[in-house]
Amino acid sequence: MRRNPNPHQRRGASLRRVAVAMFAGFACLAVVAGCSSAGGSANSGSQSRFVAGDGSVVLLPVDERKPAPDITGTTLTGEPFALADYRGKVVALNVWASWCAPCRAEAPALNQVSTELEPMGVQFIGLDTRDSKASAEAFVRRFDVPYPNVWDPDAQLQLAFRDTLPPQAIPSTLLIDRQGRVAGRILGEVDRTQLRDLLTELANEPANP
Repeated sequence: MRRNPNPHQRRGASLRRVAVAMFAGFACLAVVAGCSSAGGSANSGSQSRFVAGDGSVVLLPVDERKPAPDITGTTLTGEPFALADYRGKVVALNVWASWCAPCRAEAPALNQVSTELEPMGVQFIGLDTRDSKASAEAFVRRFDVPYPNVWDPDAQLQLAFRDTLPPQAIPSTLLIDRQGRVAGRILGEVDRTQLRDLLTELANEPANP
């Protein structure tokens, strides 16, 4: 015959179940916190600890725009890069990583719009973040990306925009006007038509608004 445990045994088993449940809860909270922090650290090439954008779009009126940081770095082809060198052009700065599925999905749209709007003085620049250089180079070759891409393995260049419109997702696209001010932001995969319209609007702004 099966014997029922005594009260002390039942109390001990209950306490163990509570402890296990609390531990699982804390572990879940830790995972959620890590995956929702855009500024969290990540290993190169890792798909963990990043936020997928929701497609939200912001376009600021002229009087609310702040100067973009004067970021400098090196492109994937070894050329020196300075964002200030593109003053006078409208810049689309796309933050991406080779392991990011939405980045792969939006690559054809970015390529097409960059080619279409180049005659209007629109310059696309990629900012490859939290990635290995070899993986980034393979991505650029695979999608035949026509514009320069800057390597930002520790996300320091990405974080330099924290006082303007921070690129809080991967991918994100920052729109910078001809005066070097952050004018807009797209969080997540771009829509081809929407991106073209936003950049065309910035390109058509008066020279010194």
